[in-house]
Amino acid sequence: MKKLTKFALGAAGASLAAGGGIMALRALKFRPAPELRADSDPVSVDYDRVVESLRAMIRFRTVSDADPAMEDAAEFDAFRAYLTGRYPAVAAKCPPERIGRCGVLFTWKGRSAARPTVLMAHYDVVPADGEGWDEPPFEAVLKDGYIWGRGALDTKVTLCAVMEAAEQLIGEGFVPENDIYLAFSGEEEPAGPSAGDIVTALEERGVRPALVLDEGGAVVTGAFPGVTAPCALIGVAEKGQLRLSLEAEGKGGHASSPPPRTAVGELAEAVCEVDAAAGPFTLTPPVEQMLDTLGRHANFPMRFVLANLRVFRPVLDIVCQISGGELNALMRTTCAATQMKGSEANNVLPDRASVGFNLRVINGESCDEAEARVRGAVFNPDVTVRRLYAAEPSSFSETSGEAWERLTDAVKRTWPKAVVSPYLMLAASDSRHYDRISSNVYRFCPLELSREERETIHGRNERIPTWKAVKCAEFYVRLIKSC
Repeated sequence: MKKLTKFALGAAGASLAAGGGIMALRALKFRPAPELRADSDPVSVDYDRVVESLRAMIRFRTVSDADPAMEDAAEFDAFRAYLTGRYPAVAAKCPPERIGRCGVLFTWKGRSAARPTVLMAHYDVVPADGEGWDEPPFEAVLKDGYIWGRGALDTKVTLCAVMEAAEQLIGEGFVPENDIYLAFSGEEEPAGPSAGDIVTALEERGVRPALVLDEGGAVVTGAFPGVTAPCALIGVAEKGQLRLSLEAEGKGGHASSPPPRTAVGELAEAVCEVDAAAGPFTLTPPVEQMLDTLGRHANFPMRFVLANLRVFRPVLDIVCQISGGELNALMRTTCAATQMKGSEANNVLPDRASVGFNLRVINGESCDEAEARVRGAVFNPDVTVRRLYAAEPSSFSETSGEAWERLTDAVKRTWPKAVVSPYLMLAASDSRHYDRISSNVYRFCPLELSREERETIHGRNERIPTWKAVKCAEFYVRLIKSC
C-alpha cells in the first residue's frame, strides 16, 4: 500500500506538470456522494456475561482437521452442549438441529417466513500448540483488558455475539418480523461439508434467505492509502481456492553421488516457471466499487489517480505486481508455493518430491482456467500437476436494496464515522455455499480490527479487547431488530 501511495504522488505530480487539467478537474469532482448518516442508537448488553461466555468458548479445544479421526470429538460435543446450557432461552425457542457431521442450526420463527435471515459463524479453530504465545492459547486468559486464545477472533467471538444477542432479545420477548436462522459449522477451517449440508437442508425446506451474514471484512483504519476515516469493508464476494501438487519422481540413493538431474531440481525449475505465470490483471465489480467508494474519501493524490483509473490502469497493474500482498491479490489470481516434500534425511536422494501450490482464483476465472495456466507454465514433461481441491469463486451479492441497506444501517449505527464499502474477500469462508439459495450473501466481521490484531488470526497471540467483543454483540442486537 505504501508503494501505491508513492506511485499516486508521483503520478499526480507528473500529470499535473504535463498539463492534465481535465484529469485534475475530474479529481476535484470525485467527492463522496451524499448519504444518510445514522446516529448511534443506545444498545445495552451484559458486558460481563459476554466476556465470560467468550472465555468459556475459547477453552474448548475445537481444533478441526481434514481427517476427522485426528480431532478430539469430545471437545466438539462439549462445545455444542455448552451452547444449549448457556443459552436456555435460545434452546427453548429455537431447538438446535444437528446437521451433517458437526453443523448446528437454530431456527427462530418470526411473524413471517417470507424474507429470512441467516447469521453464520464457525466454532472450529486452527491448531495452536502454545509455542511463541505470551499466554496459553486455550486458557482464555483475561489480561490488560484482552481475552487471549485461539478463536478469540476467528470466529468464536461472532458466534458468541450472535448467541448473546439472541438470548437477550428472546428474554425480552422480542419476535422478529421474519424467520432467523443461526447456522454454525464445526469444520470451516479444513473446508468441510457441514455448512453445505445446512444449505441443502434449508434448500429442501424452500428457504430463500433475504440476507446471509458470515465472517469477512471488518472495520479497519489505515488499510487504504490516503483515507484516514475508519472503513467498514463488507465482502460481497470471495475468491475461489485451488490446491495443486507439482510432483516429480527421481532415482533415490545416496546424496554423495547424485544424478545430473534430481527430482528436487526438476521441481525447483517448475516452481520458478509457475511463479512467473501470474494471472492477468482483473478489476472485479467489488474492487471497482471499493476503489470508487473509498477513493472519494482519499487525499487529492489518490483521488487524482482513482478518478482517472482508465488512464492509470496499466501502471496500477505494474505496481500491483511489484508490491504483491493484499493489493495484488485484489486484482488477479494468485499462486503461492506452500508445502515442499522430499527426502526425510539430508544425505538421501528422494524417490519422489512434491511442491504444494495454493491458488486464490479471481472472480470471472474458473479453477479449470487457473489450473490450465499452471499446466501451461510447466514445460518439463517429467513434472506432473495434480489437483487436490477446488472451490469456485463466489457470485457477486447485491450492493443496493433492502438487505444491503439493513446491513449497512446496522454498521452505521454501531460505527457512525465509518465509511461503508463493498470489498472482495481474499480468503475462503463457509458463506460460499449459500450462493445457490441467496443473492445477498455478505462477509463482514463486526469488529474494529487493527493490523496487529488481524495478523494474529491463524497466528500467535490471538486476542481481542473485551470492549470489542461487547460491541460485536451490540451490532447483532441492532441487526436482529431489523429482521
